[in-house]
Amino acid sequence: MTLRTSKHPRVMSSNYLIALGSNRPHHLYGSPRSVLAAAMEECAALGTVSARSPIVTSDPMGPAQRSFANAACVLESEYDPPALLAGLKRLEREFGRRTARRWGDRVLDLDIILWSAGTYTSRTLTIPHREFRGRDFVLKPALEIAPDWRDPVTGLTVRHLAARST
Repeated sequence: MTLRTSKHPRVMSSNYLIALGSNRPHHLYGSPRSVLAAAMEECAALGTVSARSPIVTSDPMGPAQRSFANAACVLESEYDPPALLAGLKRLEREFGRRTARRWGDRVLDLDIILWSAGTYTSRTLTIPHREFRGRDFVLKPALEIAPDWRDPVTGLTVRHLAARST
């Protein structure tokens, strides 16, 4: 699978913490765990993947029917937040993601959780991710690769946030 990138505004290289999730198999990659492994490789089209967490299993949320495979990666990229979000959404579509109801079953979900430049807010994107602080399925994988990364809103590290959520 090749991710096509278009010309987007670029900034000096930044690090992003990306959360990955899947609970539907893919016709080419197989199980949700295999989907995440392939997606982490494909994220390299958007920059350099400098860290990959282990893949963990979590219970379904909301209307989802199947357990999720979840992971996180640190991506060093020259893309600004809106351009990176566009690239991640394009990658989701290339993996077969269709618009679905919130928390429903999905082949691939990619979210920007944290950004080394701090905060970002627009109509379509908020960094840090609004709900990550209370989500074990995001914090546990993030703890493995970015325990000292600070949430710019609370000042707490991923380690502290993970300890609070359990």
